[in-house]
Order: sequence, then C-alpha cells, then structure tokens
Amino acid sequence: MMGKIIFYEDKNFGGRHYECSNDCSDLHTMFNRCQSIRVESGMFMIYDRPNFMGNQFFARRGEYSDYMRMMGMNDCVRSCRHIPMHRGNFRMRMYERADMGGQMMELNDDCPNLMDRFHMSDFNSCNVMDGHWLMYEQPNYRGRHYYVSPGEYRRYNDWGSMNPKIGSIRRVMDVIFYEERDFLGPSVECTSECRDLLCQLNHCNSIRVESGAFMIYESLEFAGTQYFLRKGDYPDYHSWMGCNDSIRSCRLIPAQESGAFTMRLYERIEFGGQVMDLADDCPNVAERFHKSDIFSCNVKGGHWLFYEHPHYRGKMYLIRPGVYNRFSEWGGSTARVGSIRRIMDY
Repeated sequence: MMGKIIFYEDKNFGGRHYECSNDCSDLHTMFNRCQSIRVESGMFMIYDRPNFMGNQFFARRGEYSDYMRMMGMNDCVRSCRHIPMHRGNFRMRMYERADMGGQMMELNDDCPNLMDRFHMSDFNSCNVMDGHWLMYEQPNYRGRHYYVSPGEYRRYNDWGSMNPKIGSIRRVMDVIFYEERDFLGPSVECTSECRDLLCQLNHCNSIRVESGAFMIYESLEFAGTQYFLRKGDYPDYHSWMGCNDSIRSCRLIPAQESGAFTMRLYERIEFGGQVMDLADDCPNVAERFHKSDIFSCNVKGGHWLFYEHPHYRGKMYLIRPGVYNRFSEWGGSTARVGSIRRIMDY
C-alpha cells in the first residue's frame, strides 16, 4: 500500500506544491524549497540531500505547517522514501565493530536507552532481519534519527550517520495509543497485538491507526467491551464510541480476500439445532434466518464482526477463524446477534 506526501514551497501549505506516493531520489527538479509538508497517508523519511542522504526526518500522517521551525532543519528537501508497513516480528542485531564484528546485541522490541540495556552506545554495524526501525542519537528517542530497513549495514555511514553513537532504537509501528486527547501525552505503539497496555499507559484518550484494522478492548487479555478501528485518527474516546478512557489490550485484524469468507451459525450451543450458512454481510439476522439468537458458530474463513442490533449497531464482537462452542467464547453476555459484517477493504 502506497502513501501520499505533499511538499509545499511556503509555510502553512502555500505556494507551489508537489505530490509523491513512493520513493523519490531527487526532488530538486520539482520545487525550489520546502517550508511545509502534509502527509495524507503512510509514513515517510525525508532527506535534505538527493539519493536518500544527509539529515533525515521521520514524518507520520499529519500536517507540518512550518517544517523548518518544527524540525530545526532547513528548507532543502531533496529526496524522500516511503516506509512500508511491516506485518510480523521485529528483529535486528547490533555490532560494536564494522563488518558485523565484535560483541553482538540482538533486539526485537523498542529500546529507549541502549547504554542502560547493553552498556554500550557506539555501534559500528548492524543486520536488520525483520521490520523497519528508527535509530536515534540520544536516549528516549531524541536527536537526529536514521531509518533502517531490512538488510546489512557494514558501517555506521551506511545508515547515514557521521558517527557510531546510538542512544535509542524504536520500531516503526501501525497503531499509536495516547494518554491524552488530540494525540498528546505519553504514547505506546503496537504492530500486532498487546495483551496488557496497562503496564505502559495509565489511560487512553486518543488513538491513531496508521494502517490496517484493529480491535481494541476495555479489559486485559482481549476481554470486555470491544471497538473496531480502521485506519484513521481518533482524537478522543467518543470518536470510537467509547464510554471511558479505559483501553487495556488490542489485536491486529489481518487482511482477508473477499472470496475466502464463510461461516456456519447454530441455534444451540456446541453446534446443535438449525444450521445457517453465511458468506456475505447480513444487516438483519432475524429477517434473513428468522432467528436472532446465535448460540455457537464455526468460522471457516475470514474475520467478521457480530453486532447486538440490526444494521451494524450496538456492541460488537470480533469473530476470527475457529470454533465457538457458546456465545461467551466470542465475548457476548447473551446469544443475541442482530447483524453480521465481514472485515474487508481496509
């Protein structure tokens, strides 16, 4: 999935502008200067020299009305690189010497302070096996930063640095949870699933989904009231129809081809009674099957949402491939299902 970034010659998105959706190794012919930037989708690394060289700046979806003042950089933007989203594990190895020599340290999660964890701050080479990462010169994700994608970096200048000093490293992730409204305060990033956000955030008042779709839960271990979030910005808990600022776990919903959706619904627990097959959306279960209580189901393909009321209203429940012997196994307090929808096209 490509992103979209727009470069403007003047502040506050004025003057001539140029749109880009992928890597561009030389932007010099497109505009003379750049003083504001709008990232409409995706994430990008911006460079002040051609061919992805020089100072780097990481830009998420959002508006940068005064790019130079906000980032402390000049108006010289000469190349940009789209950062693709990564599904799966993150893994990289850091080495104290060039050409993968000397002591080796392995990472598979964020590290706010490399000195505290490894008792080292100079790294001369690295091997990124999985995922996309940002290296920062200083601890706690501050200072100049450098983007590294899967591959080997035999010396520090291969990732664009002038010295081997690395203070912190973080993964480039899909969904961000913020303690305060309007994407402020402490934040936590996640790429697949998290069973316990409580150990990292006291509460959650806003969420930004960079790509994909997620189910978020009010309780730990994917329990409690559930909310379905597509790619987009959610500036307060009312925007995801929440009742409070309690979000304790989340789960990524994998993309699914439309032809692979199939499930069976049963009127009794443990797959007893009448059988009802479903391969498409159902806005009103009672009208279609003349029943509104579903006690068990077998999902053979695709990810679905059950809603308490017809026309996709009320409490919702994520239904993944597998067998559900009784309604409590998908989180329902009763067997009432008013409508069913496939999760697709995100």
